[in-house]
Amino acid sequence: MGMVDMFGWKNKATEMNRRTVEMTGAYDGGLGLQTHGLMAGTRVASNLGWRAIEALAVGDQVLTFDNGMQEIVEIRRKVFFLDAPETDRAIWPVTVPAGAMGNREELTLLADQGVLIESDAAADRHGDPFAVLPARSLAGVRGITRTAPAQQIELIAVYFAAEEVIYAEGGALIHCPTRSTPLDAMMNGVVPSYDVMGAEDAAYLAQALVMEDQMFAAAAHV
Repeated sequence: MGMVDMFGWKNKATEMNRRTVEMTGAYDGGLGLQTHGLMAGTRVASNLGWRAIEALAVGDQVLTFDNGMQEIVEIRRKVFFLDAPETDRAIWPVTVPAGAMGNREELTLLADQGVLIESDAAADRHGDPFAVLPARSLAGVRGITRTAPAQQIELIAVYFAAEEVIYAEGGALIHCPTRSTPLDAMMNGVVPSYDVMGAEDAAYLAQALVMEDQMFAAAAHV
């Protein structure tokens, strides 16, 4: 039995077409400005079980959405919100309540952290039900909010040999870009695995999630 089957999680069908990345100013692969990673204390699915991300080391393996267990090849750490609680509203983190994105515990994410969502609207618009949205675009969906940070937070970003999506806190799907920038990847002919939505498409899909939830709730009531 595979790891995903054992935990009862969904994963992306292997026959799904690979996709292209929409470049945005907010997404730079994590080199010039680190825009992704998980806060210390966030647990991820690994070969050692559910482990706090700060307890992982290079060489440990993490369960990915596409490719099973993959080895960590690099870890970067950075302290964010040094001016908390006076942090500029534009970079406030995103609070994801338990259950909103498959997570069993509350998550705090950077505003530009990519989250993989599944939506009929994504399938209709892009031919693929899976897309990566920046966490900031999900504010207002399923109780997700943006809140001023109360204190400094250590952020840990893990990298693999290729772009991956990992499981956090029971099932939230967190995008982990490659160590190279999108421009470098393009120059080297690397085909990205996931759509990373720009602001307009992300806002559209976030609103579509709200409408889909309302439709499911109405159907359940009937």
